[in-house]
Amino acid sequence: MSSNHADLWNADLPDALMLLDGAGRVCRWGAGAQQMFGYESAEAVGVQLDALIVIPGGGEEQHSFVTETLRRGSSTFETLRRRKDGTLIYVDISGQLLQAATEGADALLLFSEKDVTSLKVERDSKALELRYRELLESTPDGIVIVNPTGHILIANTQAERLFGYAPGELRALLVDMLLPERFRHAHKGHRSNYFAQSRTRPMGAGLELYGLRKDGLEFPVEISLSPLTTEETPLVMSAIRDVSERRRILQSLQEKNLELERADRAKDRFLASMSHELRTPLNAVIGFTGTLLMGLPGALNAEQTRQLDIVRNNARHLLSLINDLLNLAKIQADRVQLDPEPTECGSLVRETAASLQPFALAKGLQLLVEVPEEAVIFRTDRRALTQILLNLAQNAIKFTDVGQVQLALSVDGVGTDRALEIVVADTGPGIGEDEQAALFGAFVQGRSAGIQGREGTGLGLHLSRKLAGLLGGELQCHSTLGAGSRFVLRFKGA
Repeated sequence: MSSNHADLWNADLPDALMLLDGAGRVCRWGAGAQQMFGYESAEAVGVQLDALIVIPGGGEEQHSFVTETLRRGSSTFETLRRRKDGTLIYVDISGQLLQAATEGADALLLFSEKDVTSLKVERDSKALELRYRELLESTPDGIVIVNPTGHILIANTQAERLFGYAPGELRALLVDMLLPERFRHAHKGHRSNYFAQSRTRPMGAGLELYGLRKDGLEFPVEISLSPLTTEETPLVMSAIRDVSERRRILQSLQEKNLELERADRAKDRFLASMSHELRTPLNAVIGFTGTLLMGLPGALNAEQTRQLDIVRNNARHLLSLINDLLNLAKIQADRVQLDPEPTECGSLVRETAASLQPFALAKGLQLLVEVPEEAVIFRTDRRALTQILLNLAQNAIKFTDVGQVQLALSVDGVGTDRALEIVVADTGPGIGEDEQAALFGAFVQGRSAGIQGREGTGLGLHLSRKLAGLLGGELQCHSTLGAGSRFVLRFKGA
């Protein structure tokens, strides 16, 4: 090759010159190609062009370029090329057949590639302006449309304001510049992967994404990607939303939740540790008032007896409240210990009714019990089940002024389908439909006529449903205002 030709290959030209054989292998690699694509001549010569600068999936297109040049003697085309650092550029290529293949020599083809990325960005930007500007300005989110090389072709006003750029300043800017430096390297690969398999989806699902304003300030963003196909070039449309306020509110809520959890745990620890300290003095008050009322220290007059009754009743009420609070704290702290064992449930129901019979008689109520004659053995925690029945039956007696309260036990099904059902029914005032949804909440007390103002903590039903759940059962209420209530406790199992 002449010295003039050698000077051409070594000259610092803006275009990339390369000589290929008929199979697409590099035979010569000019200085312009080294500068444009980042590969030294020693790295390129002897290597298939597909392995150097052809984009993934572009091998078939490159083969057609070579074939066309061999067939016609010359060719021109525009395509994407990949630099050594992974960035993409648009190039205009002119191909020339220098030597046809002969029996003793391979074909030689000269390709000259010119970087036209800026020109193509400008051309595509103008086309998109005409087609999409009005639509993009109508959306509240920041919108940028990006080509495969990562250049922004068009951005709406919202995007310019979001990132702090002047009108038109985002055009032709690499979209990577809108990301913090730590994300840019990985973003190039993600962008290439998206163009290879484009579909509408959120960007970085499950990750915290950040944008970078022109002044260097980072802010959290939410980005949605959508493919946008044009006649010439595949594009991606990115909808960008500043979620700083949402993150601030979420963080504030999380901090408040942590504070509530800490306060709740502190309350549980206090109640658990104060169990003995709270109960002991009350038991002493109840015990000594009982001793006084029995007349053991000496006879009492009517007024003294009345006042001591008030003291004892209020002490019992306070002890009941403390017990409910302590039980609730144990449940919420997962410190309830259950000991399931085979339990004869018929006798349990009868014993519960017997313990409450004096209270029912004092109000002039009938307390009815309905259980099967044969033994009903069910594996459960006897203490917890008794507590549920006591809560339900005590409520029924408390809120019923006329009529009866009934405790009924039944069993249906066999084997694994065997179910135990206990119903506590009363002829009390009933519960309105609007109150039933919140009935099992903590500290909830009814407002219906005949219920409001009755003494109680509002914890009994809440604790009963919690205990029923721990036992693997469920507790439901069926009630009609003015027609009484039915509380149904149901368990499945052996």
